[in-house]
Order: sequence, then structure tokens, then C-alpha cells
Amino acid sequence: MFKPKLIDTLKNYQRDQFFKDIIAGIIVGIVALPLAIAFAIASGVSPQKGIFTAIIAGLVISVLGGSRVQIGGPTGAFIVVVYGIVQQFGINGLIIATFIAGILLIIMGLTKLGSAIKYIPYPLIIGFTTGIAVIIFSSEVKDFLGLNMGNVPADFISKWIAYGRHLSAVNLYAAGIGGFTLLIVFLWPKITHKIPESLIAIILTTLAVYFFKIPVETIGSRFGAIPTSLPKPVIPGVSFATLQQLIRPAFTIALLGSIESLLSAVVADGMIGGNHRSNTELIAQGFANICSSIFGGIPATGAIARTATNVKNGGRTPIAGIVHAITLLIILLFVGKWAALIPMATLAGILIVVAWNMSEIENFIDVFKGAKSDAAVLITTFALTVLVDLTVAIEIGMIMASFLFMRKMMQISSVQQAVFSADQADAVLDPDDIPKGVDVFEINGPLFFGAAYKFKDAMKVLEKPARVLIIRMRNVPVIDATGIRVLREVNKEMKRQGTKLIISEVANEQVMGELKKARFLFQIGKGNIKDTFENALKRTNDILSEAIMDQK
Repeated sequence: MFKPKLIDTLKNYQRDQFFKDIIAGIIVGIVALPLAIAFAIASGVSPQKGIFTAIIAGLVISVLGGSRVQIGGPTGAFIVVVYGIVQQFGINGLIIATFIAGILLIIMGLTKLGSAIKYIPYPLIIGFTTGIAVIIFSSEVKDFLGLNMGNVPADFISKWIAYGRHLSAVNLYAAGIGGFTLLIVFLWPKITHKIPESLIAIILTTLAVYFFKIPVETIGSRFGAIPTSLPKPVIPGVSFATLQQLIRPAFTIALLGSIESLLSAVVADGMIGGNHRSNTELIAQGFANICSSIFGGIPATGAIARTATNVKNGGRTPIAGIVHAITLLIILLFVGKWAALIPMATLAGILIVVAWNMSEIENFIDVFKGAKSDAAVLITTFALTVLVDLTVAIEIGMIMASFLFMRKMMQISSVQQAVFSADQADAVLDPDDIPKGVDVFEINGPLFFGAAYKFKDAMKVLEKPARVLIIRMRNVPVIDATGIRVLREVNKEMKRQGTKLIISEVANEQVMGELKKARFLFQIGKGNIKDTFENALKRTNDILSEAIMDQK
């Protein structure tokens, strides 16, 4: 259940790989710096909180995680959630929500829910991911254009209305810095991949603003100086009243963090041919978020882009992730004060690129062109994420996907009078073999609450009571409490009419187990449960013979 990959990788750890991990860790640490600052600012908190999170959570995830190459820290996926929590509950509320989310993630790992996360519908994931990307882009328009407009409205539509009213107040210098950042980010990879494009953009634009005194807003002018040390750890106090208020946003953080981290781990597995431990990873994510909140940080999870950067630069063990955290710590201690000179327009440009990469527009279009039910979940989740709230979007999306799935199951389920074909199972049977006064029905598909009404309707076609009713269940893969209740009602009605009920060919062990636990076999009589249709017919003939003998 909990076995960190670090333990395995330290066995037979080779010197060559150690140097590769160090180089990869340093590169990823440099890449993570601007992203940590940008994600923090976009989330509505001070830039240093992003750095604290990348250091503390990144270290814990690498030490305790279930992936060999996972890089943890703040990610763009959390921007929407964190911003909403800060606006409603303040920084202290965010810290408490992150702490609670960490506990929830540990519980999810201990209860082995790691493997269950993969069953979250793909259209739902694409819907809220693309929605988050749209919100991130919308949130960066002000800083990208240098609009002098005060606080930006939180509501999506109100935000764009406000932008429209202040377009005349565009700071051309800021827009130029933002545009130059985009140009560097898109063109630099064509020159080299060894030095991160976002770092080059930050260095060039910061130097230009500093030496040429370009009048644009910087991190320092908005937030002041960045601390050059980690804060003292403080365990947040959680009262019952606070827990009631923050449990929903905390659950959203936990769910989003689990999805993001395990998706990143799966992507990493594909790149290195590995196999991550999902439950260990969730437990590590939980401890990482608890530690992050103790040091005043924000939510953290596995970062797909930074993890891919780690792999591409030779990282193959958690040592690279540990070096990444140490690199960030060194930068904070010795270079952190210079981060205050970074232009806000530069960070906005970097986040716009992040939003574009997150949008997965091709996957969005593919799902939209697919099945109507998938498209409905996609559009609903996307619209609710953008226009309402991510928590609501996930809740409604899951409910909608569940109901649409049940609808599909209902469509494939059928209950009808058996029609005998010359297939392998019925090759020895003939309709003439069925005695008079005997009805045979067959259930196909899951017999659950969504399809139970079909069973009741099918029973209504019986014009007069039969002497024996055989129900074939060879094609029933699953049954729930409602399906068992319907069988009981049918059995009760058959007894009232003087009809004997025989259940035939319960092939699925789960179905048979449920019938036993519900004591349905006892109610119908074990002699009336037959494993083959031939035996069901033999039992039918015995019942008919007994009835004739009784009449005599």
C-alpha cells in the first residue's frame, strides 16, 4: 500500500545515473522557478508562496512518492480553485483547506482509491481542463496588456466586460513585453532545448525593464520584496465550524490533485517504461499538501510539464526531484530578491502559453465530434467550469456521466420471451421441447435499478398464469438490490397465481453471490435454481408430473 519508489531506486544505484539525476534536477528547478511564481500570483497569493510550495511539496513528493520521476509543485490546474478559495475564505482559509485536502489524499491512498481515479470519465477531465485553461487565459489579460483598471471581477463574463471598458487604457510597453515573451517562448526551442525558454524570456525582459527603465508593473512594485528564507512551520487550527465551511473546496483540491498527479505518473510511465504505485503516490501527495500548508504554501500535485522535462534531461530516479527542490531552495536563499524585478507582463505571457498547452484543443474537438453523450458531458463540464465553479462542474459532470452511463446500460438490457436459435448453447433445444403451460423468459444485460422496470413490463405480457415460469439469466453480468427485489416480487406474484418459478443458468459468480446473500435462493428453493437449461426443463417436467399425480 505504501512503498516509496526511492527505496527501490537506491538499490544498485549507479554513479552515472546519479550525475544525470543532478543535471536533470537543476534544470527542472530552474524551469520550476518562474512557473511557481506565476501560478502563485495567478492564484491570488504572493509569489513566495509558490516557491515555498515547490520546495516543500516537491521534496516530499520525490521522497515519498510512488513514481520514479514525478516532479511535484503548484500547477495551473489549481489556479481556479485556489483563487476562488482565497476570494471567499482568505489566505488562512486556503491554508486550512490545503491541510484538510492532504488528509483526504492520505485517506484515499490508504483505502486504495488510487486505481479508481482512472475510472473518472475522460470527457469530464478534458472539459474541466480546457475550462481551466480558458480561465487562466482570461485572468492574464490585465497584466499582459498592462490595463490600469484596479481589481479584476472574478466572474468570467463580468471580467471580459471590464476588459472591454478599459481597452483604451492599454500600456503599450507592457503589451510589448508580453508579446516579446510569447515570441521567445515559441521560437527559443528551435534554437536549443537545453536552456528553458521561460527562463530566457524572464532574464531578457527583466534586464530590459531594469536598464531601460521601462514603465511596467513588476513583482516588487505589486507585492514588495520576496523573502530569502523559508517561513517557520505553523500547524493550522481546524475547528468543526471551519471544517464544515471548507470540506467541499478541500475535497475539490484532493480530487483534482489526485487526478493530476496520477495522470502525470501515467504519462511518465509511458516515457520511461515504468510502473508507478498509485496508492503510494496519493499518500505522498497528501503528506506534501499537509507540509505545504504548514509552511504557508498552496496546493501541490504532480506537474506533467516539469515531469516530462525531468525525463527528457535524463532524470530516472526520485533523486532528480530532490535536487530540483534543493535548487529552488538555493535560488530562494541567494537569488530570490532579484525575482522582484520580473515584469508582470512577462509572467502573464508565460501563463498564456501554459493555458494554451493545458487547453488540449485537439482532444476537446475529438470528444466533441464523438458520441453525443460524451459531448454533452464535455460541454456541460466546460461551461460550468468557466461560468460557475470548478467544484460544481466536477459534481454535475460526474452525476451527468453516471446517468448517461446508466441510460446506456438500460438500452442494452432486455427482458423478453426466449427465442431459441441454433447457436452453440441451444443447439440441442427445440421450441417443441417446451411443454405446454410453461413460459420461458430471458434477461440480457445488467439487472439493476435502471433496467428493473423492463422486467416488470415484460411480465405483463403473460395472458394467463403459466404452470411454470423459467427465467434464464445466463447473460446477466451484474445485479443490484433493486433487481433482487423485482425477482422477489415476481416470485411472490407467481406463488399467488400458483406458478412455479425456476431460475436457470446464473453464470456470473457475482450475481449468484448476491442472490445467496439476499437469501433469494432460500425463498425460491435451491431445487429451483438450475445451472443449465436442460436441467431446468427436467425440473419443469418433474413439477408437471407431480401436479398430474396430485390431481389423480
